Amino acid sequence: MLDKKGKTRFYIYIGLLGVLVAVLFLNLFVLMLFLPQPENDEKGLTPIIERGAILDRNGRPLAIQTQLYSVEAWVPHIEDIKETVTLLSSVLSSSEDEIFRKLHSTTKSVYIERKISTKKSEKIREYKNQGKLKGILLRTEYGRIYPEQELSSHIIGYVGVDNIGLEGIEYTFDKELSPEPTDNDKTEILGNHIVLTIDINIQYILDKIAKQALAEHKAESITILAMNSRNGEILGYSAIPDFDPNEFLKYDRNERMNRPLTQAYEPGSAFKIFSLASMLEIGAITPDDTFTCNGYYEKELPDGQKIRIGCQGVHGIVNAELIIKYSCNAGAAYASENADDILFYEKLKDFGFGERTGLPLPGESYGIFHEPHTWSKRSKATIAIGQEISVSAIQMLSAATVFCNNGILLKTFGREEIRRVVSPDVALRMLHMMMSASESGGTAHAAAIDGISVAAKTGTAEVPDPATGLYSEDKFIASIIGMFPGEDPQIILYIVIQNPRGEIFGSKIAAPLFKQAALEIISYYNISQKGDNLITHSGEINIKRPSSIKVGSHLPDLKGLPKRLILPLFQAGIDVFLEGEGYVVSQEPPPGTKIKKGMKVFLKLQ
Repeated sequence: MLDKKGKTRFYIYIGLLGVLVAVLFLNLFVLMLFLPQPENDEKGLTPIIERGAILDRNGRPLAIQTQLYSVEAWVPHIEDIKETVTLLSSVLSSSEDEIFRKLHSTTKSVYIERKISTKKSEKIREYKNQGKLKGILLRTEYGRIYPEQELSSHIIGYVGVDNIGLEGIEYTFDKELSPEPTDNDKTEILGNHIVLTIDINIQYILDKIAKQALAEHKAESITILAMNSRNGEILGYSAIPDFDPNEFLKYDRNERMNRPLTQAYEPGSAFKIFSLASMLEIGAITPDDTFTCNGYYEKELPDGQKIRIGCQGVHGIVNAELIIKYSCNAGAAYASENADDILFYEKLKDFGFGERTGLPLPGESYGIFHEPHTWSKRSKATIAIGQEISVSAIQMLSAATVFCNNGILLKTFGREEIRRVVSPDVALRMLHMMMSASESGGTAHAAAIDGISVAAKTGTAEVPDPATGLYSEDKFIASIIGMFPGEDPQIILYIVIQNPRGEIFGSKIAAPLFKQAALEIISYYNISQKGDNLITHSGEINIKRPSSIKVGSHLPDLKGLPKRLILPLFQAGIDVFLEGEGYVVSQEPPPGTKIKKGMKVFLKLQ
């Protein structure tokens, strides 16, 4: 029997024990209700999303998915942290300290290393099969491989460690390539494939030419764009320097920069095809109007101030065609005096300058094209020669579709007509003017190709120096824009050489690159040239069935005959020895040998 004091202690003990049991049950309840349980190995907490492939126009893969594993730790199930850290560090690239720190950063789940190699994942699986690495899971993940490496890297872009697009098509079409789960009961979700208009063979040609030219001219960068002029599809998009998206972190911003889309610059004289076409369309000039070039353009203002723009030569009396052929600054500037400011501005806007083309890639530049009320007294003349306006390479390429499609501007991907910019007559006239530039005496003469007409316009632009507000004395942009065949263009090429060293003129260094690229494209697409021998054929071939040999006094020529047609040899009492199957490729004795009874003939068949 307990006394009163003992009973009190007993009840207190029982009460504390009850409280302790209640706390334990409450903690167990909380753990069961709120703490998520780990999934089995190689199963994710959410459906696996397999990112779709990116393909060129011929179905060649440019970005594909590959299965990898990530190492995840479920901390509550780890039995021996020291052994776990030692084994993991012996396999993975993470140090023991890094792994130890991660394991102590949470009481739940933590990734130790993402997307490890197959060899590493096999080693970890081997340890697990030995009963080691309790609480360590291998989660299935998908990585990205770019089999063509640098080719089209600025268009394709790249993904981050979580397979999320960070640049290029990978970024723009991230949701299409890797759609959000809509049904959690699914174990795998397949993304959509994206098919580009890029032809990887054309891309290889342009990249090869651009890299050679970059080294030869010691330039900062080179852009070469190729487009199907009839539908606006971009076939090649070379921007050098480039990078390998498989290892994009190794490259700096300059190498990853998508220059054709994001960089705005003054285009120089290549812009004259758009300014002259605009003047013709708004009626400011006619094809027959003439202007005098004395080697410069000069205009005196009412206050006595003079505006002067230099020209590369003294061209004398010039009309619109000669302005294009000789790239006459003075003629273009004098012609612009006849144009109404607003009409001139609006027509150039119709070409797409000052607005985005809509190419589905991030960071596209609008360029710089100020409204007329901000213009100075010299603005119209300088815009006419490609100064005081900044464009992107993709804008120039897009604008050139106007001359190839009877005056209609096309979108830069997929055949979609945006608007009519100039009349069919003006578009055709401009093509002929550009064709004269590739003839003898024209600035684009080095782009001429035997047997096929070329419509082209070169440019040499000065580069503004932000430090002085003036044009740099040693930085220039050489360029050429053109299409072929000139009478009915199929391909548009635009080449930009930024800050070359040595020769700087587009007529000298950009035009030969145009010819080189055009010749390879002509060969690849079998574009017909004058002088080509075209052979027509009905498509039917009549093949004469060979007949059995006739054995006379001498051995016939048996080469090319099937076994069944040499049966008469056996009937003539000749011992025939056959080696192989198919048709006779050699015989011994040779044809013409006199046949004798019992002679031996050895035939080899393939």
